[in-house]
Parts: sequence; C-alpha cells; structure tokens
Amino acid sequence: MVNRTAAAALVTCAALLTVTGCSSGFDSGKKTEQDSSTKQHLTVLIASSGDAETKAVKDAAAAYAKESGNTLTVDVAKDINQQLAQSFAGHKPPDAFYVNSDQFANYAKGGSLHAYGDQVEDVDDFSEQLRASFTYDGKLVCLPKDTSTLALAINTDLWKGAGLTAKDYPTTWAQLKAVAAKLTSGKVTGLVTNGEYARVGVFMKEAGGWITDADQTKMTADSAQNAEALAYVQSLLKSGSMKYANQVDANWGGEALGKGKAAMTIEGNWLTGGMKADYPDVKYTVVPLPAGPSGKGTLAFSQCWGVAEDSSHQAAAVDLVKYLTTSAQQVKNADAFGVMPSRTSAQAEYAKQNPSAKAWVDASAYAQGPVTIAGFDKVLTQFNTDLAALNTADPKKILADLQRNGEQALTKGE
Repeated sequence: MVNRTAAAALVTCAALLTVTGCSSGFDSGKKTEQDSSTKQHLTVLIASSGDAETKAVKDAAAAYAKESGNTLTVDVAKDINQQLAQSFAGHKPPDAFYVNSDQFANYAKGGSLHAYGDQVEDVDDFSEQLRASFTYDGKLVCLPKDTSTLALAINTDLWKGAGLTAKDYPTTWAQLKAVAAKLTSGKVTGLVTNGEYARVGVFMKEAGGWITDADQTKMTADSAQNAEALAYVQSLLKSGSMKYANQVDANWGGEALGKGKAAMTIEGNWLTGGMKADYPDVKYTVVPLPAGPSGKGTLAFSQCWGVAEDSSHQAAAVDLVKYLTTSAQQVKNADAFGVMPSRTSAQAEYAKQNPSAKAWVDASAYAQGPVTIAGFDKVLTQFNTDLAALNTADPKKILADLQRNGEQALTKGE
C-alpha cells in the first residue's frame, strides 16, 4: 500500500538535485548513445505492493520478452525513491521504472526522464486528469500505469450489528458523523483511516477547497473551505468516532477493517487485494464517499512508467511500456492485484468484471489528482506531520503553515 500513498521518502532525488541534477545532462549535455541492436537487455525497477503485483509484472515482462526477442530483468525496490535518486546520480538508472507522482516533477525537472508521450498514438485513452499528473513543461513525459481512487469501505457484519441497512449508507457529512458515532462501541471505532493528506484531503475537496489551483501555479491552502474540512475531521476525532490507523495499532485502514477495529475506512481499490490476501473471510462493501458542502469528491493516485534519459535502450524501453500499458495487460493486472486500469477503455471492462468496484470506477469522473510540483514533497511531508496532530491542533494554523511552505516551494521552483 505504501507506494500508492503520498508519503514520500526523506532521501529522494529532491535532496540530491542541487548536487547531481539527477541527470547526466547537467554534467555534459551529451545524449546517451543508443543501442540499435535487434535484441537488447532491459532492466526494470518496480515498487511492488506484494507478491501478486511482482508476479504480474514479471509474467508480463516474460511475455514481452518472448514476443520481442529482448530480455529483461525485473527488480523490486526496497525504497524506489532512494534507489532511483542514487541511480540517476550515478548515471546508471534502470531502463524502465515506476515513478511515484510525488517525485515525478523532481525527476522531470532534473532531466532524468525521457519524454515519450508523443510516441503513443492512442494517448487520449488515458484521462486528461491522469495525463496532467505526468505532464511537465507541456509534454506528456510518461504513461500512467494504473490508477486508484478513494471510497468508503464498510464492514458488513459490524454495520448490520449496529442495526444499520443499505438505506443508511451515508451520503452527506452529517450522515457520516451520525453512523460513525453509532458504530463506535468498545474496541470498534466507526471510522478509521490514515492521518495523511492522501486520505484527509478528500474532505478538503468535498468542501470546495484544495492545496493549489488547477494549474498548480498558486497556493490555495489557506481558505475557508479547507478550514471547514479540517474542522469537520477534527470534530470526528475529538468525538472518538474517528481514529487514525496508528491509534488502533493498525498500519492502514484495510488492516483496521479486516481486524474488526474499524467499522468503516477510506481506502482505494487496492483494498480488494489486501482483503483477499489477509482477511478473506471478512465481508465488506464499498460505497461512494459522502458528499460535502461542495458536492462529491475523492482523490486519485497513480504511478507512471518512466524511461531513463540516461538509458541506452530508450526505443526498446518505450516499446516495453506500450506493451505493459495495453488494455489487455491492464485488465490482467487489475485481476491480479486490485489496481484500476488507467486506460478509459480498460476501465469499462474492469467495471464489468468487478461490479463491487463500481464506487471506485465512478469516482474517476470527479477525482482530484495529486500535487506534482518539483520540491513539493517536503511540503507535503510536513503537512502530513501536522495532520497527525489534528485532534489537538488549530486547523487554521495548519493551513497557514501549508500555505507559507507551499509558496516558498513554488518560488524556488520558478
């Protein structure tokens, strides 16, 4: 689950930008000589959510190797942000690799990524929001490998045990507060989720606010809408009907739901794979997040398939990425480890095969993408630290600090 949240590693390319630029281009400006042989060996680095994802990627890589004649080595990173930063600095990066959205702009600004979006004929099959997340200086740099949105997952047995039915699924903040209170009893907390902007941020969106404007050129954090959102979450935390996952000795919302510590959680469609693997006997249902003062809202997450600017196998790597992001392969991945296809055409097939995922699929239409600004990962890390103390902190101060820190990051990025 870690690679699908906005939590950033402290040792990243951003920390090395001033030293290395994360690209040989900062040293010599020379282009890496390209391998033109018919059979090439490609190295691939991924950040896997578990055995199922690792197997799916390796199986796809083996199928591509058989079809293309190229050979591949797929490695699983322990800390992909750190490992990529070090490989860029040493000018020995993998040919293709996962790129987290929170680090994308850092790598793109440093010249580490080969922009290949203009080589993809059917690029419009990826939603505008997803393409925007991986566009830098007007160029689509890399293709989103999949996508995820957030929805409300409910432990069915705990829900029924509280005398609630499908008619009680919350559709407003007031209703969410009411059912969370009713479900909180003994060792069970009504709503449990991670205390980070990648979860709490949904309330900001539903209140009509967000961290930046749509173009990510202006900070909009210190607003009445965002203050209303954090005040609402704070009221749930103070009442005890909402807790963060670490407060109930869980690593994430899915674990809290599976262990019966949470009656509800806010999680993405990766929950499917996690519950199937760790809590196969726990019954749950997934419904849209309740609408806020400004209507429906959710967050979208993705990673892209990066190709290294320093790679001597760029053409082959792009060919590999095209293979890995076909509709057929994305549907296979969805079945294997619970991700949602990033291709619109593949999402239709995914929804057909997974009717229980309807809330996640439908949420793509109104989802807010992540903040992807060079150097902004440190700002978000501090924001997450502040949100962890939201129960006793001043929401307005948290937002004022976020506004100030964000403006400083924007100024440095100019």
